[in-house]
Amino acid sequence: MPLPPSFPDLASLDLFSTVVSLGSVSQAAAAHAIAQPSASARLNNLERQLGVTLLERGPTGSRPTPAGHLVAEWVEAVLRSANELAIGVDALKARSRGRLRLIASYTIAEYLLPAWLSRFHRVHPDNPVELEVANSAEVVARIRSGRTDLGFIESPTPATGLSTVTVAEDELVAVVAPTHPWGRRKAVDAERLASTALVLREVGSGTREFLEQALAAAGLGAPIPAFELGSTAAVKSSVAAGGSPTVLSRLAVEADDAAGVLRMIPISGLPLRRSLRAIWRTDRSLPAAAASLLAQLQA
Repeated sequence: MPLPPSFPDLASLDLFSTVVSLGSVSQAAAAHAIAQPSASARLNNLERQLGVTLLERGPTGSRPTPAGHLVAEWVEAVLRSANELAIGVDALKARSRGRLRLIASYTIAEYLLPAWLSRFHRVHPDNPVELEVANSAEVVARIRSGRTDLGFIESPTPATGLSTVTVAEDELVAVVAPTHPWGRRKAVDAERLASTALVLREVGSGTREFLEQALAAAGLGAPIPAFELGSTAAVKSSVAAGGSPTVLSRLAVEADDAAGVLRMIPISGLPLRRSLRAIWRTDRSLPAAAASLLAQLQA
């Protein structure tokens, strides 16, 4: 059945949904980056097109009428379907161009993916690669959304509902400046580490999550943050400048240790070896380029 010529546009439906969610036309207008008079005009036009009053407007905000409540529920379904359409079309375009869409956590993106993609490019020189970098929690969310084909995470938490396979192994180590009191130690024990304020990655980082779980399993509680930083590079710079110790991937620190910029110290009494994993949607087959990269990593 064809839609009537007066069927409202998706932008107006999306705006109405935002007003219902926020309770304010002005806030909804700001969220959509349009002027409030334009937002009001769109909403008035939407009511004319549908032939029902959707909102009760007052000095303290706007709320849906009884009819507006029903329409808001139907609009949510329409917007979900439109979003699925956009995701699906984006995926089809990426597949047709043979594009490899990846997202990886920081350690994997910085220290492993360059070599992996170099080998991939030698075999598939005509396949462009689109790479995003985020912490492990964001990688999982992005894969679930369907906007990226293949992700790589450091987090130990099971990626429920996603397919997963181990692609590399890693180990966490304590890291200090060479002049730090720990700098001459052959190892630092887990109890001392747990009682020391550390420079930590942000919440959602796979490295931080793995350390938190390892300390909790040993009955040592959560790590004590001296402060939190949003990237491995920022953490290393802070430690190298004489700041508090940290715990990072051995992959991220080996070159700095060899150059004498930082010092890696094993942590005794705490199992810190971890698996680095690839993840993807179970309900979708991997595009040929992503499947080829995954096969290469498992060979």
